[in-house]
Amino acid sequence: MPKAYWIAHVDVSDPERYQDYIAAAAPALQRHGAKFLARGGPFEPLEGNTRARNVVIEFASMEDALACYRSAEYQTGKGIREAVSTADILIVEGVD
Repeated sequence: MPKAYWIAHVDVSDPERYQDYIAAAAPALQRHGAKFLARGGPFEPLEGNTRARNVVIEFASMEDALACYRSAEYQTGKGIREAVSTADILIVEGVD
């Protein structure tokens, strides 16, 4: 079964409150086996539009990635994130 990845490009308007989102989302991410591969580190823009923060999170499967996003725990955190940032987020399935 192929792994799946959340890919998020984020501009944070309130870094202090964004930490509240990270804390609120953590239980859902842990419960669904999330593994951070990139979390806001340096990047080199090559083409297209960019945002200041880039995050890549690995999950065991597309089902796990979607279940995490749709969970009540994550949705609580998402409400905080939406108030303090602008984001483009997608889930992509990896290859075997």
